[in-house]
Amino acid sequence: MAHAKGTFEVKITPQAPEEGVGDPGVGRLALDKQFHGDMQARGLGQMLAMGTAVDGSAGYVAMERVQGSVHGRQGSFALQHSGTMHRGTPQLSVTIVPDSGTDELAGIAGQLTIIIANGTHSYDLQYTLPDLP
Repeated sequence: MAHAKGTFEVKITPQAPEEGVGDPGVGRLALDKQFHGDMQARGLGQMLAMGTAVDGSAGYVAMERVQGSVHGRQGSFALQHSGTMHRGTPQLSVTIVPDSGTDELAGIAGQLTIIIANGTHSYDLQYTLPDLP
């Protein structure tokens, strides 16, 4: 399995609720990420999130399309996020959507780990491609 590592910036923009679409207590947010390092790419997506009455507890799901390069290979792929926070303790799973890779990233599979430390967002993309050893 190959690893692509680096940092990223994320801009999260709240979106207005849509009348007649689900529970207005579910927050909808637009994601715009810029990845640096082994992955030179932009990620655009949408997040749905809901907090609770207990401080530090919440959940979110998101879908994101990443367009750019991984170790110099051009293309795109989709990421599926599922996260919870239980009284301040996070649990997060970010998986490459099967068969979402395009161009030189066709067949990519794996998962992405997000690390937040000292105000910096970093990533570790663990992935396989059909023609990698």
